[in-house]
Amino acid sequence: MVIAEEELTLARSGKTRARLIAVGALLLAAVNLRLAVTSVGPVLSEIRSGLGMSSSVAGLLTSIPAFCFAILGLAAPRLARRFGPARVILAGLAVLAVGLALRAYVPGTALFLLLSIVSLAGIAVVNVLLPMIVKEQFPNQVGTMTGLYTVALNLGATLAAAATVPLSDSFGDWRLGLACWAVLAVIALPAWVPLARHDHKVNTQTSTPDLVRVSRHPVAWALALYFGLQSTSAYVIIGWLPQIYRDAGLSADEAGLLFAATSLLGVPLGMALSSFAGRVRSQSWIAAALAVFGVAGYAGLWWDPAAAPWLWAVLLGIVNTAFPLVLTMIGLRGSTPATVVRLSAFAQGVGYLLAIPGPILVGILHDHTNGWRVPLALMIVLMIPQGIAGMAAGRNRQV
Repeated sequence: MVIAEEELTLARSGKTRARLIAVGALLLAAVNLRLAVTSVGPVLSEIRSGLGMSSSVAGLLTSIPAFCFAILGLAAPRLARRFGPARVILAGLAVLAVGLALRAYVPGTALFLLLSIVSLAGIAVVNVLLPMIVKEQFPNQVGTMTGLYTVALNLGATLAAAATVPLSDSFGDWRLGLACWAVLAVIALPAWVPLARHDHKVNTQTSTPDLVRVSRHPVAWALALYFGLQSTSAYVIIGWLPQIYRDAGLSADEAGLLFAATSLLGVPLGMALSSFAGRVRSQSWIAAALAVFGVAGYAGLWWDPAAAPWLWAVLLGIVNTAFPLVLTMIGLRGSTPATVVRLSAFAQGVGYLLAIPGPILVGILHDHTNGWRVPLALMIVLMIPQGIAGMAAGRNRQV
């Protein structure tokens, strides 16, 4: 009897340790998911000067992340099927580390772009596979764990955006300030080794009813459309919100604070929302409510950005929590981890492709109308299909 109790205690201890390892690995991977993107903008002028980069190529550099996430992420299910998801994530983080470390020291623009794509390729497969790891390791805590790793993702993105310039100044070299983010990817690698050792190949192509072809399922299309529209809104906020405030007469410092508030507000709200969404049967009403906040935020900017700038920033910060919500819904809509990885690849692949034209169209409309009212009216209108797609994706059904 005593021996049996000791064995049970050891089994529980081993299970707890395995879960803690999985949590640590998940968070360390998530911190790295936007470093290659947000570290570039703050030192883009130095990059252009150091590499002789033209304005058109600089524009390409800021637009390729979504394209790479869409196209390269589609390879993740096949790689997971062949090698196992944890091993692919381990390899993806290694590829990211190499790309980040080398791209700042190449002699020309072409190699810088190529190694940026290498870095983004590593991120793309990790993007797609993390929801599967959550479903596999924490099947009863999908919302909570998704919220945790999106918090880590946002913190990593914010850290890279805020610290790249100070680090570059401290090192006296923008190249080292940009390359040093490879350290975080290297730190994440050991955490994935235990998971990779016990990894298993994932059969994502089978004739069983659980793993139907997701592209033929309306839930997959609803998730993809919702992912694409929320990404469009997020990219417009990232790319244009500070300029909208500045054009309304606010100072550059205040515009920066307002944008930072919008970004940082999503950290605690995203965590709370994901945890809550994972506990309810349907997330449709949550998606509808976020769309209402989006309409209110963009309508406020349309009316007068300077009238209540902090209120508009808070409203847009709330609508940005659609990102952790859609990741949570991907985990919930898939009946098995293998289905989740295919849903994730499809929703993110199609969604990121849908999101590419949005920020570009907003810029074109601004240039042609010499103002922000028409672009903001477009964003108000886009909140309607976003809400409808979110309601369809949030219904209590599984693929």
